[in-house]
Amino acid sequence: MTPVHFSFSSAFILGMLGLAFHRTHLLSALLCLEGMMLSLFIALALWALQFEATGFSTAPMLLLAFSACEASAGLALLVATARTHGTERLHSLNLLQC
Repeated sequence: MTPVHFSFSSAFILGMLGLAFHRTHLLSALLCLEGMMLSLFIALALWALQFEATGFSTAPMLLLAFSACEASAGLALLVATARTHGTERLHSLNLLQC
């Protein structure tokens, strides 16, 4: 495994571990998701450049567009949660009350 592949895979795994273990705030969960998406975007872009695959050159841009939509939806949920519950802590949210 090359150092470039190791760095992208470790960045993705660290984002996943942060999402799994540090779930106290909604903002930290959103930041971990964005870190995972950024590592996937850079890995896909380098993969398309490395293999000179012109058919896969649109895949990183499509992933980036979906990542931007996911970030905007997450921030909208963060604002709505902070307004209705007064906090953005994930432990104070209860799906049975919705």
